[in-house]
Amino acid sequence: MTRVYIIVEGQTEEAFVRELLSPHYARIGIYFTPIIISTSPGYKGGVVSYAKVKPQLLRLCKQDSEAYVTTMFDLYALPGDFPGKSLVNYPSMGSGSQKTAFLEMQLAQDINLANFIPNLMIHEFEALLFVQPEKFGEWTDDATVVQTLSAVTQAYTTPEDINDSPQTAPSKRVLAAMSTYQKTVHGPLIACEIGLDAIRNACPHFHAWLKKLEALV
Repeated sequence: MTRVYIIVEGQTEEAFVRELLSPHYARIGIYFTPIIISTSPGYKGGVVSYAKVKPQLLRLCKQDSEAYVTTMFDLYALPGDFPGKSLVNYPSMGSGSQKTAFLEMQLAQDINLANFIPNLMIHEFEALLFVQPEKFGEWTDDATVVQTLSAVTQAYTTPEDINDSPQTAPSKRVLAAMSTYQKTVHGPLIACEIGLDAIRNACPHFHAWLKKLEALV
């Protein structure tokens, strides 16, 4: 049995892990426990400051050294104190994959514990939903929603390439097309409807992260 704690940004990602990842991986002996990051006493959700995140990662890695700890943080809107973001060689003009690879390496070095596996979502959780934008049609009567989101998907090689400005990040595009979108409700449900295999096939970085976790068995 392999135990993995997945530190997530909020309730959407927590539900995604519980409803889609956990049932699949329990069958092969990997047991996930999603934990929402704490931002301040009594409040959870969002990586608003790495200074608040690091102690939680270290504590979890050390208190259960026989388990593994990984993250599910969005590349989009990471705080300025996140490891590597202020370095002169940070590829700020690079692709999402380049930024992610650089920051994950810096995060691994900063935590520096054998049971820690860094992971960032390119560029955020909603990118996974662009794998099959037609699934949004089950939650709205407005046909333009699917048309708009499908056009976005067709403009990029993979959903993970959908960029991260405040106007064009995946979640911003979804909200612009479907104002009734509720992240914590629709996000996990649409992801489950798409299915893990389809998401992995379309999102190479997400697939690579799961391959790392599968190799722990």
